[in-house]
Amino acid sequence: MDLARTEVTRRRSGNAARLALMVVPVAFFAVFFAYPVAAIVARGLDDGGDWQLGRIADVVAQPDIRHVLWFTTWQALVSTALTLLVALPGAYVFARLDFPGKQVLRAVVTVPFVLPTVVVGTAFLALVGRGGLLDELWGVRLDTTVWAILLAHVFFNYAVVVRTVGGLWAQLDPRQEDAARMLGASRLRAWRTVTLPALTPAVAAAALMVFLFTFTSFGVVQILGGPTFSTLEVEIYRQTSDLFDLATAAVLTLVQFAAVGAILAVHAWTVRRRESALRLVDASATAHRPRGAGQWALLAGTLVSVALLVLLPLAVLVQRSLDAPGFSYYRALTSEDGGMFLVPPIDAIGNSLRYAVAATLIAVVIGGLAAAALTRRDAGPLVRGFDALLMLPLGVSAVTVGFGFLIALDEPPLDLRASWIIVPLAQALVGVPFVVRTMLPVLRAVDERLREAAAVLGASPWRVWREVDLPLVRRALLIAAGFAFAVSLGEFGATVFLARPDNPTLPVAVARLLSRPGELNYGQAMALSTILMVVCAAALLVLERLRGADRTGEF
Repeated sequence: MDLARTEVTRRRSGNAARLALMVVPVAFFAVFFAYPVAAIVARGLDDGGDWQLGRIADVVAQPDIRHVLWFTTWQALVSTALTLLVALPGAYVFARLDFPGKQVLRAVVTVPFVLPTVVVGTAFLALVGRGGLLDELWGVRLDTTVWAILLAHVFFNYAVVVRTVGGLWAQLDPRQEDAARMLGASRLRAWRTVTLPALTPAVAAAALMVFLFTFTSFGVVQILGGPTFSTLEVEIYRQTSDLFDLATAAVLTLVQFAAVGAILAVHAWTVRRRESALRLVDASATAHRPRGAGQWALLAGTLVSVALLVLLPLAVLVQRSLDAPGFSYYRALTSEDGGMFLVPPIDAIGNSLRYAVAATLIAVVIGGLAAAALTRRDAGPLVRGFDALLMLPLGVSAVTVGFGFLIALDEPPLDLRASWIIVPLAQALVGVPFVVRTMLPVLRAVDERLREAAAVLGASPWRVWREVDLPLVRRALLIAAGFAFAVSLGEFGATVFLARPDNPTLPVAVARLLSRPGELNYGQAMALSTILMVVCAAALLVLERLRGADRTGEF
């Protein structure tokens, strides 16, 4: 009886501790996410005290808005299909084949994912735009076609499929497929009937993530789409910044919010199915040297696709930044032009680093508390709803969040418009989901009996975390911090509204330089993009080093 009472008390204490851990993240998201988004939407739909709910139907019925909705959905579907087509062979290569330089190549293909979308757009502009490599060699320009956007999206999301699908593929027991072949099945039939069903949850999860990122694409479409192509995110920016039509922007925000909510709900379902339906083996035991002409050809094809799709745009970006003799574009970054910049563009590097460090600290604290609260799998609907809340900043318009900050955080005690902290706060919103998704699998893998033993010995929940969880998740915590740093460094949608002219960030500076005519401005944009790419790549290499023996393949 005493043991039962003790167990009930312990569980209640654990639930109370979990709810206590949720207080700070919930308050953070309520103040710096829900409140600004609600404020900007309310401002758009409120006209002299009358709520214009009928405005939603009127806006959606406009032909140009319907075209934007159609293009947003169409290009996201095509981008997702192309990414799966190109990346699934690469997922197999990284999962099943072992070859020299594999870890380096894994880091290389992940570089585009952590690059800011502004840099991705700039790299493809240097490759397929006016005066780009294709234009110089064959007189071909793709920047005025949808193909530039689609290729850039494949470049950006290639690693999502390779990491997500390849990580699971590496842990599937190959003996199941071997058994099917021994029973007479061909290699294709064995893969189709045994391996493919097991991979379906991972493929679905990767496809949904790619669709989410391309559905909300902003920087890539803003640079490569020009006036011809516009996604919901770009249209929200145009309606807010250029036309100051808050009503239309609010309606588009609600439409995007509903679509993203549905995507995240499906994604959560596929992830739960994936976690509960599979038996996995050690990934290090499944890779082997290529066997036969088919596997060697697949490896060669993957290397060629990586070279053309990943390395070539980045190499062209670097080459364009060095076009002028004597590093002229880089030296020009140190001078003031008296125009759009009140400081030399080179100052954007220091600004970005300071903002990213502050945003990383915030994201690690908020995300770490949230991950600790979500550790138990048998959590109730309240905690599962909290889990979904943490993912929303990835899909809600960053433009809406940034402009919402200006609208909502303008009165005491939260008058932050003149404070430097407003930029890291917005950037941290995007970093928190990456922190949670990186730390949560590791926290859930900790043996619950270790925590129970510490609690029985009288340790408080805080001491249990410090003595049991923290030593086991220290590496994951560092990896999470690295991802948060890279994501914060490249955040553009919200920062473009919040960064002051005397404190621009690297993505904002690149976008402003590209908006001005002239070879010098274009060259400086390439130079700043190259610097930003190098910083992000360095952060990624540190992450790969920290991973060490971690072969789960998850982001």
